[in-house]
This record gives sequence, C-alpha cells and structure tokens, in this order.
Amino acid sequence: MIVDASASTRRHQALAQTKGLLATLFDQAYRQRARLALLTASGRTPQWQRHGLKASAALQPWLQALGAGGGTPLIAALEQARHWLLARQRAHPQEAVRCLVFTDGRLQHWNSVQPMPCATLLVDMELAPVRLGRAQRLAEQLQADYQHLQQFKVMD
Repeated sequence: MIVDASASTRRHQALAQTKGLLATLFDQAYRQRARLALLTASGRTPQWQRHGLKASAALQPWLQALGAGGGTPLIAALEQARHWLLARQRAHPQEAVRCLVFTDGRLQHWNSVQPMPCATLLVDMELAPVRLGRAQRLAEQLQADYQHLQQFKVMD
C-alpha cells in the first residue's frame, strides 16, 4: 500500500476518510493472515512503515498518528514500491501480490510513470467540490484499476 499523506489530503477530510478505510483493510488483512508493505508519501521523501510483515494490531497506533503535511513525493514512492515489488516477486514467486495506491493526485507535474509489476488499484482521495481528475490520469499511466474513495467497497 502506498498512502499519499501530503498536505493537500487534509482538505475536505480526505485523509480522515482514507484512514477509516485503511483501518478496515488492515483488519481484513489481519484476519486473512496477509503480509503488508506500507509506504507513506509526505514531506520530502517516502517513508517505509512495513516491509512484507504480517498485518497486526501494531498498525493501529501508526494509523491513528498518521497526519498530513508537506510535499507529495508520490512519484518517488511509486518507484520505490515498484523496485520492492520486483524484488519480492523474485524472492517469493508463488506469493499473490497486489498494490493499492491512495492519492488525491494533486501533484504539480510528473513525467510518465511505469506500471507496477502486479495488479494495482488506485483509490482517488480527492474530495474537493471541483476535482482536477489527476488521480484518474495517474491510474491510466500506471495501468491500474481506478476507484474513487466514496465508492470504495471492501470485499471479504
């Protein structure tokens, strides 16, 4: 999972709503005994929170403390995640892998990005009355499925 926690995600409670969804997804991953890698994009550089460890209750304090601020190093986070996923697939070729990207897409500009080496879903967190639609454009470049946060349904 890649979570955009830049300053723009504070607007219209986008990060707060995303945190609710993440809590549900973490609980589901725990029940399924799934492993998670979690990367946040805020400030100047992306920060790894977990690297392929089993989901646990230890994620809840991190999630409660997650706040928005700073820049949007999302493109750097996507590149780091892509490299990590490639290495993970080499080390564990039988493991089913998917990538979830949570962002409002409010980046100044970016060059084209390479797709992730697995099934990817981009969840658009943009809740402003006037939406720029950049997250949808980013999903297209990533060759990712696209879903808006307000229509997201968690599957058991």
